[in-house]
Amino acid sequence: MNALRLIGVFLRVGFLSETAYRANFWIQSFESALNLSMALAAIAVVFSQTDDLGGWRPVELTTLIGVYFIVLGAINVVTAPSLQKFLEDIVTGNLDYTLTKPADAQLLVSFAEVRVWRLVDVVLGAGVLAVSLTLNAERVGFVEAAQFTAAMLCSGAIVYSFWMMLATLAFWFIRVENVLQIFWAMYTAGRWPIGIYPQWLRWTLTLVVPVAFAVTVPAQAVSGRLPGAMLLGAVALAVALLAFSRWFWLKGLQHYSGASA
Repeated sequence: MNALRLIGVFLRVGFLSETAYRANFWIQSFESALNLSMALAAIAVVFSQTDDLGGWRPVELTTLIGVYFIVLGAINVVTAPSLQKFLEDIVTGNLDYTLTKPADAQLLVSFAEVRVWRLVDVVLGAGVLAVSLTLNAERVGFVEAAQFTAAMLCSGAIVYSFWMMLATLAFWFIRVENVLQIFWAMYTAGRWPIGIYPQWLRWTLTLVVPVAFAVTVPAQAVSGRLPGAMLLGAVALAVALLAFSRWFWLKGLQHYSGASA
């Protein structure tokens, strides 16, 4: 409960800080709407030439776009800005102040910065998802909804753990920002089903940068095309990455000497 209250405080402070610059809301809304329009336009162009793409129908691919923007927004609301601040704090030595506070340092680092206006991506993605589910209602039931919920929870855990592990590398290396750019480059590929890519890229987007588990698996779940083994694999991977990222974080702290060293 203390952790939840602390997260609530961070969210409230982030909201108050962001609302001081309300023009950012309109800028973010325009940017997000433009990105979404381009993604949907790309789907329209593809399906003007074919009836399916790697076995995916237009409505199913629209579902995937909705999931893509929901996950993208969630990353940009908390995870990306907080861990970017963490990287800066290591360089400046401000991490010392975080480590002296009477709360779990990983929790403090993970919610240090909140960009509320990036929720626009989440809202737009949810809207696209709702429309696509309405059009595909005959194939979505309780089982698919339950699988989708589980898959989205796994997606959040996997993406957070992956970002946490990359950021923790900063305890040993300085230019970790360049490594994070690799994630963004790979995540862009998540706008399309993993199955349409060459075999080597599928393995990369599944095992090296887990874009498949972040976007394609939830979209498969809500479309009723997710194998049970794949969902179990996503759950196992989420638990394993959460545990490993925690261990890696504690290991990294042992190598932090502080600003005064």
